[in-house]
Amino acid sequence: MSQPTVLVIDDNESLRETIRENLELDGYDVFNASCASEAMKILHVKRADLILLDLMLPDADGLALISRIRAVTDAPVIVISGKAAWVDKVVGLEMGADDYLAKPFEMKELSARVKAGIRRYRGRPAPNTHDAPRRTRFGAHTLDSARFQVFGDDGKSCDLTPMEFRLLEALVHAPHRVLSREQLLDRARAGDFEVGDRAIDIQVARIRKKLGASELIQTVRGVGYSLNCDIEDL
Repeated sequence: MSQPTVLVIDDNESLRETIRENLELDGYDVFNASCASEAMKILHVKRADLILLDLMLPDADGLALISRIRAVTDAPVIVISGKAAWVDKVVGLEMGADDYLAKPFEMKELSARVKAGIRRYRGRPAPNTHDAPRRTRFGAHTLDSARFQVFGDDGKSCDLTPMEFRLLEALVHAPHRVLSREQLLDRARAGDFEVGDRAIDIQVARIRKKLGASELIQTVRGVGYSLNCDIEDL
């Protein structure tokens, strides 16, 4: 397997170089970008196995940049930010980040997060090119795993964020089973956010609104959530 590649996006040159030096000692190939535009240029020509993203960039909001990154790669994104409030972590989850590390941090912790993120990313099963992309029908909606999206009967996308999709996918693949908030949080992201159960409640409320069918996801008080309908693999 080729040498893992990490893209570091941060306008602090000193921190970028410190991260690069440490990760290169760990055996990673590291690319640095000081702004959003530079980062996107790199992502269009280089494969990244993981992205470290600062939220305070000179030419873009870091959270908004996550959606642009997701348009070109599904590599895990670890937010590194001086904003350590619970709400900032939740917003990072909502926008599609996989992990969140507050500044200042120890390089050993960063290395451990990077290693875990890349291991999960590279450990994902490769798609079977001989099989049709998996689609699952539930209620009046179709979950399309190949396109990472859910569609209504009218063919329109529900515009789910990456985390919303992964959370709903977990429920769809376990119909009529109650999944705890801890199970859903574990399945909905690859990192080690410490944001509490409230993050899942926020996501479920958003999913229900986007589906326009609040009855599909049942709340089991004190436990978690379940999909309240049968499914059909297409």
